[in-house]
Amino acid sequence: MPEHKVVVTRDVGTKATAILEAQRYELVSWLEDGVAPRQWLLDNSPGASALLVMGTDKVDEELLDSAGPSLKIVSTVSVGYDHIQTSALAQRKIRLGYTPEVLTDAVADISVMLALMATRLGRESMQIVHDGKWPQAPWAPFLLCGQQLSSPDYVVGFVGFGRIAQATLTRLVAFGVSRCLFTTSTRKVPDEAYPGLQNKLGLKEFRSVTLDEIARESDLIIVLTPGGPSTYHLVDETFLRKMKKTSVLVNTARGSVVDSNALALALRGGWIWGAGIDVVEGEPDIDADHILVKEPRAVVLPHIGSATYDTRNAMTCTAAENLVRGLKGEKLLAEVEL
Repeated sequence: MPEHKVVVTRDVGTKATAILEAQRYELVSWLEDGVAPRQWLLDNSPGASALLVMGTDKVDEELLDSAGPSLKIVSTVSVGYDHIQTSALAQRKIRLGYTPEVLTDAVADISVMLALMATRLGRESMQIVHDGKWPQAPWAPFLLCGQQLSSPDYVVGFVGFGRIAQATLTRLVAFGVSRCLFTTSTRKVPDEAYPGLQNKLGLKEFRSVTLDEIARESDLIIVLTPGGPSTYHLVDETFLRKMKKTSVLVNTARGSVVDSNALALALRGGWIWGAGIDVVEGEPDIDADHILVKEPRAVVLPHIGSATYDTRNAMTCTAAENLVRGLKGEKLLAEVEL
């Protein structure tokens, strides 16, 4: 008889599954790519020792009550954990594993891709081809011209400056970017917070500034701050009105950080040049009529920042290993301190 029942809310791939199967758990898995139905999760959680969940699975009082006192760990295949009621886990002394660091490079790549697409009018240009209008849009000196990252005075601003932001900046330096502003919660000067980074990257300018300065002085703003109540609509109408008309906003953090209505208004009104977003508030319930999807200068992706085979395998394997270690009472690879 298996010692532990483990509920898994998605097909996590052969590598992560092998980690779990090696422990001879009673595995109850939702093997379809679609979201596990809430009722399925509630029906199968009673008596579970562990839950392996995705960012789309809400872990709240109802689910924890359904699982009961046997539940020892929740392991999520995500960096963010705003889908999990952490206070309820802490009260029940249930551990929480997550998957930071392993997706740093993949999200940094997407951040740069969105920056280039938005600054160079990628969506508008592609639409001309896809709509068969290229013959009616012959070459002209200033047709479909965009902004250039390698301009000497081009400034990149980061809202949040953790691992992913630093990896993104490193990539942008290769495109000629040499000026960087950033906001952090520590408010430390750059040399204290990130010793040697300016010299390492050869930056002409590297300053920790206020959110207001980020908005006013940056040509490209990349949002990479955690989600949650403290950052809800951090980028709002007030912020967007302070941005340059030639500036671009990229969000690869959490949809809740950017006010979608305000961003659509900014794009429509020409307050900013464009936007590249991989995350949208209310996702995945985003259809063709969504206010941002309808904006020609908004490049919208369906939250694919970590979508490489290497990264997703690393994420699911980390989550599986966290779960196994948690049930053994060992140190997790990555644990949220509750």
